[in-house]
Amino acid sequence: MTSSRPYLLRALNEWILDNDCTPYIVVDASVENVHVPQEYVNDGQIILNITPASIRNLVMDNESVSFDARFGGQPHHLYVPISAITAIYARENGQGMVFGQEAGPTEPTPPGGGKAKSPDAGKSGGNKPRLKVVK
Repeated sequence: MTSSRPYLLRALNEWILDNDCTPYIVVDASVENVHVPQEYVNDGQIILNITPASIRNLVMDNESVSFDARFGGQPHHLYVPISAITAIYARENGQGMVFGQEAGPTEPTPPGGGKAKSPDAGKSGGNKPRLKVVK
């Protein structure tokens, strides 16, 4: 499946704006292809205000977020791959979401490429579907 991050990012941005708040995104500036003004990066990250009144030409697609903004009166075109966005939140109350790492395979493939046996295999009811928290 494709990453859920761009969909969540767009939905949370809309939710924050609908509640008359200011959306901020937190960007990991060390990720490849991030184009932000480096003089405003602190501890490897930058926090960007993406309120429509503060920026121009916002594009939020499944690969990146890009827009034009001014820093210290100087115009800049910013480009941020979706993978570099670590959070989105409302400035006024801090509500939003921190993004974790994308989920990978839930179980490693055992040596020989065979399927791993479930710890409940052989027990009655061992083949019932279960939810599992993936970090």
